[in-house]
Amino acid sequence: MKTSILIALFVCCISAAAQQQPFSFAQITDLHVGGATGAEDLRRTVKDINQIDSISFVVATGDITEFGSDSELLLAKQILDSLQKPWYIVPGNHDNNWSESGTNSFLKIFGAETFAFSHGGYYFLGNNCGPMMRMSPGQVPYEHIVWMDSVLNTIPAGAPIIFINHYPLDSSLNNWYEVTDRLKKHNIQMAMCGHFHQNRVMIWDGIPGVVGRSVLRAKDTTGGYNIITIKNGKAFYNTKKTLANETEHWATIELKNYSFKNDTTQYPRPSYEVNKAFPQVKEIWRHQLKSDVGSGFALKNNLMITPDTKGNVYAFDLVKNQLKWTFQTGGKIYSTPAIAANSVVVTSTDGNVYSLSLQTGKLLWKYTTHSPIVASPVVVGNAVYTGSSNGKFRRINLHNGRQNWVYDSVKGFVASRPVYDKGTLYFGSWGNEFYALNANTGREVWKFKDGYTNRMYSPASCVPVVCGDKVFFVAPDRSLSVLNTATGKLLHKKKWEKDWVRESMGISADKKLVFAKTMQGDVIGVPADADSPEYAWKTNYSLGYELNPAPVTEHNNLIFALSDKGMVAAYQRKTGNVAWVHKVSNTLVNMIQPLSKNRYVLTTMDGKIIILEEKK
Repeated sequence: MKTSILIALFVCCISAAAQQQPFSFAQITDLHVGGATGAEDLRRTVKDINQIDSISFVVATGDITEFGSDSELLLAKQILDSLQKPWYIVPGNHDNNWSESGTNSFLKIFGAETFAFSHGGYYFLGNNCGPMMRMSPGQVPYEHIVWMDSVLNTIPAGAPIIFINHYPLDSSLNNWYEVTDRLKKHNIQMAMCGHFHQNRVMIWDGIPGVVGRSVLRAKDTTGGYNIITIKNGKAFYNTKKTLANETEHWATIELKNYSFKNDTTQYPRPSYEVNKAFPQVKEIWRHQLKSDVGSGFALKNNLMITPDTKGNVYAFDLVKNQLKWTFQTGGKIYSTPAIAANSVVVTSTDGNVYSLSLQTGKLLWKYTTHSPIVASPVVVGNAVYTGSSNGKFRRINLHNGRQNWVYDSVKGFVASRPVYDKGTLYFGSWGNEFYALNANTGREVWKFKDGYTNRMYSPASCVPVVCGDKVFFVAPDRSLSVLNTATGKLLHKKKWEKDWVRESMGISADKKLVFAKTMQGDVIGVPADADSPEYAWKTNYSLGYELNPAPVTEHNNLIFALSDKGMVAAYQRKTGNVAWVHKVSNTLVNMIQPLSKNRYVLTTMDGKIIILEEKK
């Protein structure tokens, strides 16, 4: 008994001594390898850190690459492997949003998207905060919220915690409160992030927060990073420029138990007050999946087929509101399924195209491309058309899964759904190009180049629309482009000064009006047959600053726009006047489809399936 007590006292003394022992670590963030100076600035930073013996470890807090490509990730890993210190890493929005692998490569190359370790008596937790493959505010994936719960449950009661993320823990992260609420049940003492490229001290739901500078040189001659020293219950922040000897102290954070369990402050939370203004719409059913949903869904006779980001495909009977069958693929899914007569076609980042029985989920055939697929398929007759991440676009026989033809000259990768019209396929890529292919032969009819060298302006996430002899698309350059369907000639390119179109558009049921959602949260209606693209109306209800690329659709004479903060807005087709608005979540709404004249089903990025009913 005495021996046990002595051992316990010894362990406590060792733990207390560890807490009192000062230590230093480095934060490197927003490396942007693949950008103009990203790789060179990182090499300089690694060399600089290796020369400082007092640095115990390094945390890399996101935006490791410029575009999330495999080549950029591999180069970043090669450079980081030169560190002669332990290092821990999480991805950022640049690593997740434009990933040709569907965010699989980061995990494969770096081994994890999260980390948890202890040092000097402190527990460090690093999490992935998206957004995953869709332009929107950040969002900690549902499965990583579950991971947080499991890790927090293993940390001894009262142990100090430092949380690390790429995004700040505020409204720029859609579900920030799910993170802060969990952390504040424990002894969270500080949170760290990147994203803003500049040093800042902030407060997030009462938690002291620190934003670290980018390692990039920007307009300077050299880059830099932060060295954080934990000493005497404080975190001392010093900026160190590479190739320079001195450091500059710029912040001191008090590390203590803030006793958040006793905090009665009412911190801001998402508001659902808008639902009171439109009481005619009610939620009548909701189901929570165990993972995020990163795409749209397919619907036939009240049978809903929706995938998730764990690679599952679910079939829900929306009359009985119950699960009918599931199918597991080998990779995350960020594409929308396509239903044929008695089958459903699904593409996955495991590189396969699957045909499943619509009624049972049984595998009918599988076609392997040997490259991740984030593009959505389209079925026309007995043909399946889909792009992939290896510069190829294919036609596959719907009945036997055999390839009919392949077009192998796509620059970048295809991420959206192609549009079929009168024997021609239209789609864009993350290589600043837009294509028209002969659907029967795969021959290139024409190829349009947008004139940019920056891939982020590519017309890749937009699902284009075709009307007569015109094809319309919007892109991140905030312009609406109109091309001739026969020649690919640019007819018009319109950029409105105060209405910034981006990646979300659609066309009316009668094909007379082209819709585009703006970054200001409005929808504009442009006559499809006009000589120049000027809008006929603009909606009278704004969703606020908006990035959701989900298409604008028309159902039951209502125009539907979906927001990246859980809002569904229905507008009158003729005038653009608001009919109703309903908020279902605080994350991106993927898609909405009608079940009847007054019922609609939708999914959200945080894994919710919801049915809304409108009382006429």
